[in-house]
Amino acid sequence: MKLIGPFKQIVTLAKLPLRGKLSDDQLEIINDGGLLIKDGKIETADSFQNLKEQFPNIEIENIEGEQICLPAFTDSHTHICFGGNRANDFAMRNAGKTYLEIAENGGGIWSSVQHTRLASEEELLKTTLERINFLVSLGITTVEIKSGYGLDVENELKMLRVIKKAQAFTKATLITTCLSAHLKPRDFEGSSEAYLQYVLDEILPKVKEENLAKRVDIFIEKSAFLPEESKAFLLKAKEFGFEITVHADQFTSGSSRIAVEVGAKSADHLEATIDEDIEFLAKSETVATALPGASLGLGEKFTPARKILDAGGILAIASDWNPGSAPMGNLITQASILATFEKLSTAEVLAGITFRSAFALGLEDRGTLEKGKKADFVTFETDNFQNVLYQQGSLRAETVYIDGEKQSS
Repeated sequence: MKLIGPFKQIVTLAKLPLRGKLSDDQLEIINDGGLLIKDGKIETADSFQNLKEQFPNIEIENIEGEQICLPAFTDSHTHICFGGNRANDFAMRNAGKTYLEIAENGGGIWSSVQHTRLASEEELLKTTLERINFLVSLGITTVEIKSGYGLDVENELKMLRVIKKAQAFTKATLITTCLSAHLKPRDFEGSSEAYLQYVLDEILPKVKEENLAKRVDIFIEKSAFLPEESKAFLLKAKEFGFEITVHADQFTSGSSRIAVEVGAKSADHLEATIDEDIEFLAKSETVATALPGASLGLGEKFTPARKILDAGGILAIASDWNPGSAPMGNLITQASILATFEKLSTAEVLAGITFRSAFALGLEDRGTLEKGKKADFVTFETDNFQNVLYQQGSLRAETVYIDGEKQSS
């Protein structure tokens, strides 16, 4: 066993409910606290002095200066395996160009598909690891990564193999999602329904055979796949044994209902979700995942996070880091801004980027600092945990721990 501390404050997030609104007075805060670590898990969080007296001969890792400690963060929705750059898309969008105009000028998702197809596995592995390392430096130790910029058998499998290889080079937990149903590629001859059948017949069996992903995603939108064909696709994917998540209600409403109806782990985006669908979603086990990075990147409204929580829903917050609509990648900045616009308490934000976002990935072994949980946590050099969100990402993580071990910066 090992004792780490003393921390000015430990915010454990223990005993908080999975769903619904939270107030900051529900937070368990241990002043001058210590963490007892055993076999990569939290044994207990308590007063540092009490733990020292209780275990007089224990190995101690001393924390210098004033630092606060939080559970490490989970980013449950990213697209960080990609080739190329879409800075020109951002410039054109800010200059008033529409999505179609940008696409006609060589931008949009298809641009990322072309660049990703041209990239070698080695190139993709290098850039993906760089992005993973950046996320870890922010205190994010669990990262979901999607395919979806290959859109044919060869290149979707290439992306998924790269993500699988990346796991050997990082202590962070990587969760892989197959998003071959991102949109119908321009070079596919046939309808969108025929393309989805192609994914079911040609891509998903190979994904399963090579154990490249356990999750399947689809983008339900007028510019991608229509609701009924998407629902049929998702039900088939479930029959194959995949967990389901859905890009839902980004620009038009209705698809979050499909996510609930097929038993999706999460419905992500939800910027266009209407009130009656919020109620429907909130009563389900499907996590509502807000992606404020996409709202900032596109200049669109935010996910109605306040309404979702007030209705009793499970709210997660993720970065959506991708080369087009959400290029920032800084989850803390995005979550802090979402909190300002949606009036979220600090407790609601912290829950949304820790145990609630982990739940969206089917992980219930992390996100709080209590006995038996994975010893992933992050420290910040400050005397008040509120400063983490108050400084909107400019207060950088001091030290990141995975399984109770300090990660090199």
